[in-house]
Amino acid sequence: MRVYLSFLVLIFGWAIHANGQIAAQSTMGPFYTPMPSSEPDTLYIINLESVSISAPRSFADNEEFRRYQLYRRYALKVYPYAVKAIQVYQDIKGETDGLKRRKQRRYVNDVHKQMKDEFTETLKNLSRTQGHILISMIENELDVPIYEVIKELKGGATATYWSTLGKLYGYALKDKYEPGKDPILDLVLQDFDINLEEK
Repeated sequence: MRVYLSFLVLIFGWAIHANGQIAAQSTMGPFYTPMPSSEPDTLYIINLESVSISAPRSFADNEEFRRYQLYRRYALKVYPYAVKAIQVYQDIKGETDGLKRRKQRRYVNDVHKQMKDEFTETLKNLSRTQGHILISMIENELDVPIYEVIKELKGGATATYWSTLGKLYGYALKDKYEPGKDPILDLVLQDFDINLEEK
Protein backbone atom coordinates (compact mmCIF):
# COMPACT_ATOMS: atom_id res chain seq x y z
CA MET A 1 0.00 0.00 0.00
CA ARG A 2 2.82 2.39 0.86
CA VAL A 3 4.45 1.63 -2.47
CA TYR A 4 1.25 2.54 -4.34
CA LEU A 5 0.82 5.70 -2.30
CA SER A 6 4.43 6.72 -2.93
CA PHE A 7 3.99 5.96 -6.61
CA LEU A 8 0.79 8.08 -6.83
CA VAL A 9 2.42 10.99 -4.99
CA LEU A 10 5.37 10.79 -7.36
CA ILE A 11 3.13 10.69 -10.46
CA PHE A 12 0.84 13.51 -9.24
CA GLY A 13 3.83 15.60 -8.21
CA TRP A 14 5.37 15.11 -11.64
CA ALA A 15 2.04 15.95 -13.34
CA ILE A 16 1.62 19.13 -11.27
CA HIS A 17 5.20 20.14 -12.00
CA ALA A 18 4.67 19.50 -15.74
CA ASN A 19 1.44 21.55 -15.74
CA GLY A 20 3.27 24.43 -14.07
CA GLN A 21 5.91 24.34 -16.77
CA ILE A 22 3.32 24.35 -19.54
CA ALA A 23 1.54 27.34 -17.99
CA ALA A 24 4.81 29.23 -17.70
CA GLN A 25 5.69 28.58 -21.33
CA SER A 26 2.29 29.66 -22.62
CA THR A 27 3.04 33.28 -21.67
CA MET A 28 5.91 33.35 -24.14
CA GLY A 29 4.96 34.34 -27.63
CA PRO A 30 4.05 37.45 -29.54
CA PHE A 31 4.53 39.85 -26.62
CA TYR A 32 7.96 38.87 -25.36
CA THR A 33 10.63 36.30 -26.05
CA PRO A 34 13.39 35.24 -23.67
CA MET A 35 16.86 35.42 -25.18
CA PRO A 36 19.42 32.89 -23.94
CA SER A 37 22.37 34.52 -22.25
CA SER A 38 25.57 33.30 -20.63
CA GLU A 39 24.87 35.71 -17.77
CA PRO A 40 22.67 34.59 -14.86
CA ASP A 41 19.99 37.11 -15.88
CA THR A 42 17.58 36.58 -18.76
CA LEU A 43 17.24 39.16 -21.52
CA TYR A 44 13.73 39.73 -22.88
CA ILE A 45 12.85 41.25 -26.23
CA ILE A 46 9.44 42.89 -26.07
CA ASN A 47 7.29 43.58 -29.13
CA LEU A 48 5.09 46.64 -28.58
CA GLU A 49 2.46 48.24 -30.76
CA SER A 50 3.27 51.69 -32.09
CA VAL A 51 1.82 54.61 -30.14
CA SER A 52 0.96 58.07 -31.41
CA ILE A 53 1.86 60.92 -29.07
CA SER A 54 0.75 64.43 -29.90
CA ALA A 55 0.61 67.82 -28.23
CA PRO A 56 -2.60 68.86 -26.49
CA ARG A 57 -5.16 70.10 -28.99
CA SER A 58 -6.37 73.68 -28.89
CA PHE A 59 -9.71 74.72 -30.31
CA ALA A 60 -11.25 78.08 -31.17
CA ASP A 61 -14.46 77.38 -29.25
CA ASN A 62 -16.52 74.67 -27.59
CA GLU A 63 -18.27 73.84 -30.86
CA GLU A 64 -14.96 72.85 -32.47
CA PHE A 65 -14.05 70.79 -29.43
CA ARG A 66 -17.42 68.98 -29.50
CA ARG A 67 -17.02 68.29 -33.22
CA TYR A 68 -13.51 66.93 -32.61
CA GLN A 69 -14.84 64.62 -29.86
CA LEU A 70 -17.67 63.46 -32.14
CA TYR A 71 -15.33 62.80 -35.09
CA ARG A 72 -12.93 61.00 -32.79
CA ARG A 73 -15.70 58.77 -31.41
CA TYR A 74 -16.87 57.99 -34.94
CA ALA A 75 -13.30 57.32 -36.07
CA LEU A 76 -12.90 54.80 -33.26
CA LYS A 77 -15.94 52.98 -34.61
CA VAL A 78 -14.92 52.92 -38.29
CA TYR A 79 -11.14 52.50 -37.87
CA PRO A 80 -11.21 48.67 -37.94
CA TYR A 81 -13.26 48.75 -41.15
CA ALA A 82 -10.82 51.16 -42.80
CA VAL A 83 -7.88 48.94 -41.86
CA LYS A 84 -9.69 45.85 -43.17
CA ALA A 85 -10.68 47.60 -46.41
CA ILE A 86 -7.11 48.71 -47.09
CA GLN A 87 -5.73 45.26 -46.29
CA VAL A 88 -8.26 43.60 -48.60
CA TYR A 89 -7.48 46.11 -51.37
CA GLN A 90 -3.75 45.46 -51.05
CA ASP A 91 -4.33 41.70 -50.96
CA ILE A 92 -6.46 41.89 -54.11
CA LYS A 93 -3.80 43.93 -55.89
CA GLY A 94 -1.14 41.41 -54.87
CA GLU A 95 -3.19 38.34 -55.82
CA THR A 96 -4.43 39.66 -59.18
CA ASP A 97 -1.13 41.13 -60.33
CA GLY A 98 -0.24 39.39 -63.58
CA LEU A 99 -3.60 37.61 -63.99
CA LYS A 100 -5.74 37.95 -67.09
CA ARG A 101 -8.64 40.38 -66.84
CA ARG A 102 -11.26 37.62 -66.66
CA LYS A 103 -9.52 35.86 -63.75
CA GLN A 104 -9.03 39.21 -62.01
CA ARG A 105 -12.76 39.92 -62.24
CA ARG A 106 -13.62 36.46 -60.94
CA TYR A 107 -11.27 36.86 -57.98
CA VAL A 108 -12.55 40.36 -57.18
CA ASN A 109 -16.17 39.16 -57.38
CA ASP A 110 -15.44 36.27 -55.00
CA VAL A 111 -13.80 38.60 -52.48
CA HIS A 112 -16.63 41.13 -52.92
CA LYS A 113 -19.25 38.47 -52.16
CA GLN A 114 -17.36 37.34 -49.08
CA MET A 115 -16.92 40.90 -47.77
CA LYS A 116 -20.54 41.77 -48.57
CA ASP A 117 -21.80 38.82 -46.51
CA GLU A 118 -19.53 39.77 -43.62
CA PHE A 119 -19.95 43.57 -43.46
CA THR A 120 -23.19 44.69 -45.15
CA GLU A 121 -25.37 44.81 -42.05
CA THR A 122 -22.73 46.59 -39.98
CA LEU A 123 -21.94 49.20 -42.61
CA LYS A 124 -25.63 49.88 -43.28
CA ASN A 125 -25.94 51.15 -39.72
CA LEU A 126 -23.25 53.83 -40.12
CA SER A 127 -24.34 57.46 -40.16
CA ARG A 128 -23.37 59.77 -43.03
CA THR A 129 -20.63 61.36 -40.94
CA GLN A 130 -19.25 57.95 -39.97
CA GLY A 131 -19.26 56.94 -43.64
CA HIS A 132 -17.50 60.18 -44.57
CA ILE A 133 -14.80 59.56 -41.96
CA LEU A 134 -14.39 55.95 -43.15
CA ILE A 135 -13.96 57.04 -46.77
CA SER A 136 -11.57 59.82 -45.73
CA MET A 137 -9.42 57.34 -43.80
CA ILE A 138 -9.21 55.02 -46.80
CA GLU A 139 -8.49 57.83 -49.27
CA ASN A 140 -5.88 59.35 -46.97
CA GLU A 141 -4.01 56.03 -46.75
CA LEU A 142 -4.32 55.01 -50.42
CA ASP A 143 -3.88 58.58 -51.73
CA VAL A 144 -6.52 58.05 -54.43
CA PRO A 145 -10.25 58.83 -54.57
CA ILE A 146 -12.63 55.98 -53.72
CA TYR A 147 -14.02 56.34 -57.24
CA GLU A 148 -10.67 55.24 -58.69
CA VAL A 149 -10.50 52.25 -56.32
CA ILE A 150 -13.98 51.10 -57.37
CA LYS A 151 -13.14 51.70 -61.03
CA GLU A 152 -9.95 49.66 -60.75
CA LEU A 153 -11.65 46.75 -59.00
CA LYS A 154 -15.17 46.66 -60.44
CA GLY A 155 -15.02 48.73 -63.64
CA GLY A 156 -16.07 52.17 -64.82
CA ALA A 157 -19.82 51.51 -64.98
CA THR A 158 -19.94 50.34 -61.37
CA ALA A 159 -17.81 53.28 -60.24
CA THR A 160 -20.13 55.72 -62.04
CA TYR A 161 -23.19 54.06 -60.47
CA TRP A 162 -21.77 54.41 -56.95
CA SER A 163 -20.59 57.95 -57.64
CA THR A 164 -24.08 58.96 -58.76
CA LEU A 165 -25.68 57.24 -55.77
CA GLY A 166 -23.14 58.88 -53.46
CA LYS A 167 -24.09 62.35 -54.74
CA LEU A 168 -27.62 61.76 -53.44
CA TYR A 169 -26.15 61.41 -49.94
CA GLY A 170 -23.69 64.29 -50.21
CA TYR A 171 -20.56 62.31 -51.17
CA ALA A 172 -18.33 63.28 -54.07
CA LEU A 173 -16.54 59.97 -54.67
CA LYS A 174 -14.45 61.43 -57.49
CA ASP A 175 -12.93 64.03 -55.16
CA LYS A 176 -10.00 62.78 -53.10
CA TYR A 177 -9.61 63.66 -49.44
CA GLU A 178 -7.82 67.01 -49.23
CA PRO A 179 -5.91 67.88 -46.05
CA GLY A 180 -6.77 71.39 -44.89
CA LYS A 181 -10.34 71.35 -46.15
CA ASP A 182 -11.66 70.26 -42.73
CA PRO A 183 -9.04 70.96 -40.02
CA ILE A 184 -10.94 69.01 -37.35
CA LEU A 185 -11.07 65.93 -39.57
CA ASP A 186 -7.35 66.39 -40.28
CA LEU A 187 -6.61 66.23 -36.54
CA VAL A 188 -8.65 63.05 -36.15
CA LEU A 189 -7.01 61.37 -39.14
CA GLN A 190 -3.59 62.21 -37.71
CA ASP A 191 -4.64 60.48 -34.49
CA PHE A 192 -5.78 57.40 -36.44
CA ASP A 193 -2.96 57.07 -38.93
CA ILE A 194 -3.36 53.64 -40.54
CA ASN A 195 0.05 53.51 -42.24
CA LEU A 196 -0.08 49.98 -43.67
CA GLU A 197 2.84 49.00 -45.83
CA GLU A 198 1.89 47.77 -49.27
CA LYS A 199 2.91 44.20 -49.96
